[in-house]
Amino acid sequence: MCGNNMSVPLLAEAVTVSGTEKETAAVIFLHGLGDSGHGWADTMTAIQLPHVKYICPHAPRIPVTLNMKMTMPSWFDLMGLSPDSPEDEAGIKRAAENIKAIIDHEVKNGIPANRVMLGGFSQGGALSLYTALTCQQQLAGVVALSCWLPLHKSFPQAASTSGNRDMPILQCHGEMDPMIPVQFGAMTAEKLKIIVNPQKITFRTYPGLMHSSCPQEMAAVKEFIEKQLPRI
Repeated sequence: MCGNNMSVPLLAEAVTVSGTEKETAAVIFLHGLGDSGHGWADTMTAIQLPHVKYICPHAPRIPVTLNMKMTMPSWFDLMGLSPDSPEDEAGIKRAAENIKAIIDHEVKNGIPANRVMLGGFSQGGALSLYTALTCQQQLAGVVALSCWLPLHKSFPQAASTSGNRDMPILQCHGEMDPMIPVQFGAMTAEKLKIIVNPQKITFRTYPGLMHSSCPQEMAAVKEFIEKQLPRI
């Protein structure tokens, strides 16, 4: 099994940006609804660190309720984008297990869990937060861009066995986001402070930014990765 990507479905197709020297850390970055790992792999290449491997998997194609049941890449079904919308609990939990399988694969191949960081944009950021907060292994941190915490009512109880109570989280959000309003990001940051050490949470907002990223945000992401995953 060691080294065999076929045993981890999401890894077989994932876009991987390899380090330019011995890889001692990994960032698993998850794209948003309807997207693929390719665009974010390009973005990660632009902020690449030589000792870090970047893994950008593609979400499976499923019918999405929010988009009139159209089939598109989605980590789990979405019924709505407000904090009170019904949620695809089974799908979210299944998706988190698939991401944990990637973490386990990296650990088996020699990168310890505390040198693995999760990240993502929008739905991918939401999944990275949920996965990290329910993961028993201690991770290096989470980069959560323009997103929310899925199944937020299940926390802090859902994190009771998590190894990540002291995990650093960088949360970024555009102040003009029409899809996931910045207020939802702020509510998420407040909720996270009940779940993990509040001093480890950084919430940054960007004036004029809509539902996307910007160079200033990516500079903050690079700085966060460098700090949490230093060269060893």
